[in-house]
Amino acid sequence: MDVSYNWLNQYVDHDWTPDELAERLTMAGLEVETVEPIGQSLDGVVVGEIQTVRDHPNADRLVLCDVDLGNGDRSQIACGAPNVAEGQKVPVATVGTTLSLPDPDTPGARQELTVEARELRGEASNGMICAEDELGLSGDHSGIMVLDDDAAVGTPFPKYLDAHGIPGTDAVLDIELTPNRPDAASHLGVARDVSALAGSALKRPEAQTPSPGGEVTDQITVSIEDEAGCPRYVALRVRDVDVTESPLWLRRRLTAIGLQPRNHVVDVTNFVLHECGQPLHAFDLDTIADDTIVVRSTDAETTFTTLDDEERELPEDTLLICDAEKPVAVAGVMGGANSEVSADTTDVLIESAYFDPSTIRRTAKALDVQTDSSYRFERGVDREGQVWAAARAAELIAELGNGTVVPGMVDEHPRPPADTTVALRPHRLTQVLGTEVPTHEARRLLEAVGFEIDGGQDALHCTVPSWRPDVSIEEDLIEEVARLHGYDQIPEPERVPVPSRTPHQPPEETLEQQARTLLKGLGYREIYTNSMLPIERAERFNEPPAGSDKAPVVETKNPISEEMAALRPRLLPGTLGVMQHNRNHGQEALRVFEFGRVFRRAIEEDEPIVPGYCEHPALLIALSGPHAPTGWDTEPRTADLFDLKGTVEALLEDLRVPDLALTPRDGNASDGEVPPVTQYPIDVTAGDTALGTVARVRDDVAADFDLDTPVFVAEFDWAALVDAATAEQQRDYEPVSRVPVVDRDLAVLVHSDQPVGPLQDTIREAGAPLLRRVDVFDVYAGEGIEADAKSVAFTLRFGADRTLTDEEVDAKIESMVEALGQNHNARLRQ
Repeated sequence: MDVSYNWLNQYVDHDWTPDELAERLTMAGLEVETVEPIGQSLDGVVVGEIQTVRDHPNADRLVLCDVDLGNGDRSQIACGAPNVAEGQKVPVATVGTTLSLPDPDTPGARQELTVEARELRGEASNGMICAEDELGLSGDHSGIMVLDDDAAVGTPFPKYLDAHGIPGTDAVLDIELTPNRPDAASHLGVARDVSALAGSALKRPEAQTPSPGGEVTDQITVSIEDEAGCPRYVALRVRDVDVTESPLWLRRRLTAIGLQPRNHVVDVTNFVLHECGQPLHAFDLDTIADDTIVVRSTDAETTFTTLDDEERELPEDTLLICDAEKPVAVAGVMGGANSEVSADTTDVLIESAYFDPSTIRRTAKALDVQTDSSYRFERGVDREGQVWAAARAAELIAELGNGTVVPGMVDEHPRPPADTTVALRPHRLTQVLGTEVPTHEARRLLEAVGFEIDGGQDALHCTVPSWRPDVSIEEDLIEEVARLHGYDQIPEPERVPVPSRTPHQPPEETLEQQARTLLKGLGYREIYTNSMLPIERAERFNEPPAGSDKAPVVETKNPISEEMAALRPRLLPGTLGVMQHNRNHGQEALRVFEFGRVFRRAIEEDEPIVPGYCEHPALLIALSGPHAPTGWDTEPRTADLFDLKGTVEALLEDLRVPDLALTPRDGNASDGEVPPVTQYPIDVTAGDTALGTVARVRDDVAADFDLDTPVFVAEFDWAALVDAATAEQQRDYEPVSRVPVVDRDLAVLVHSDQPVGPLQDTIREAGAPLLRRVDVFDVYAGEGIEADAKSVAFTLRFGADRTLTDEEVDAKIESMVEALGQNHNARLRQ
């Protein structure tokens, strides 16, 4: 939410700069994200009077103006504005003045220009008559700015602005409001906190609030059919209005916070909304059938055209504002095009209502629309603020448009709320904060933000103001005192008790840290990705649990956007997005890993904590691109599946996962209604327990993320991996052998499709117990080998508690060759 520094200062006195104010507000719980200066120095701009206007002899679109700048100084200035005329008082940028002007080539940007004496088509021009946008006062460039007739010629323009309450510069504070502070969604709401922090009084503008009844009740009828959705509806009437452009001070207020002025009626409703936080709506009363307002909910889907000329499908049970014949507004969200105020409007109906927050939130989500009004109604506006806001708007609309406020007020209030009183005990305040805040100071702070207080030293009985729906228990009052007193005023304790027992770290945290250390040492970077995805992407990457059918993805209720409509079923889509971002920014070698939780619907075998849903921790490791940076002593090579397989083996060995096996699986990595996103899968198991899969991402899937080199991923169920790593294991100490080992090589010929892993398993079984280690050192296919065969060479290491003989080793090798032949149709390579 944007707050204008100058606008805020109209309601409370303080001596803080914008940056100092931002720091104070942040420490009081209203976090200020940014402070953006706006406007510009107007030194060198003076009030001038146009004495004469004559045609430019060499340009059809320019005129020459003789301008009196005061003190006998008179300048000829060329001007092309359509509204220039003799006798006007205008702002003039004199020669040497530097202005920040709108950049015609870049919308929203500005560029500096120093005014110089120059010739335009052969005629001298010594200065510049300015429009409002050129002075940074608004976005209006329809013509030069015309000042009041009583403006003194020669007066510095900043002095003229100050006299009219229009500072030339301002600062906008972007406040990140938490959902529990709807009271601060306005300038008066923020000023209320500032008044408590600065110890100065809040200056709310006066407004003549009418009593219910009067003449207006004979002219306008209001009926509330849905009392739950609309507990209160206030209506006022302003007649004989001339809808006109808003004065500069009002336009300046709105443009400072990013709003576009339209006409003085609409501008006033926006001004009052951002002043006090109460949304208003102005209807052209001539478009309201029978001068009747009916607040009701739809009983079926309805088509309605809103103010933005969008035809919207309103779902059943949408709260509407209707007249005697038709809907005229979506309550609390947006008005209708059929009742908007226009230049021909003369009779204005002002709506000021309280709408149920959940009702408006449901409607705004269903329509995928958020307006300044719905933003506030969703959070809860002041239950008693409708009358003051309507009266304030009616007075301004009448004053600026030469209209008349019809006496009286329609106030339909079928369910007035009861006051809420909460007790604050001083001893409890001290106990919770850990420091003593004097009772009189706590009372002052609470009264400064609107609490009415009775009681004394034992307890303060605080009547909660109607604009604070978030306060209901004693702890809420303690929080109010703490933030206004200042968290930095709470001293640190002199002593902190230390538990006598040694803190115990759960095994999953220990192993997670161990895994992080190893993976970072291998050159992988840890990433964190969003747990929410678009539904289409979540379904595309949804892989069923082993041996079960795919369950639907877990969708989020009331998603913030379509990008966050479902919870991720696996970490892979987020990781591919990170790799895409890095690749697009010039990073070629991509090695990443992520720990995170994944979500799916429960199946019969699950025992979920939340019925119907399952979540579990997961680990993903991914790599793509070059295996290593190219150097003078290294050959370039693209990383492959075996690089990732080596990482996985190193990790699981470091975590001491027993009975580890990596087994290639026939077919794709997953089966389902849509093609799998990975291929060439290798199942990772510990005994009979499935831990995860190593695979290659399909090239078409990688291409969707702009990745043109192969991408390899390892995905693990981290909970299953932790269980396997922490299972009871017998670990025996084996001293280093004192006798030498024997190394031999063995090369066999096998079919070209034969995996090497089963060959190693057979060799280990046949070579036990003398075989200590078996490694592959060469795989060859080509000249000298049959077309459908390949040669696999192993390094074998034998050892025992004694010196082995050649006969013993030869016998074991013969056993290995025989077993390889029987089990894999392998034969010894000659």
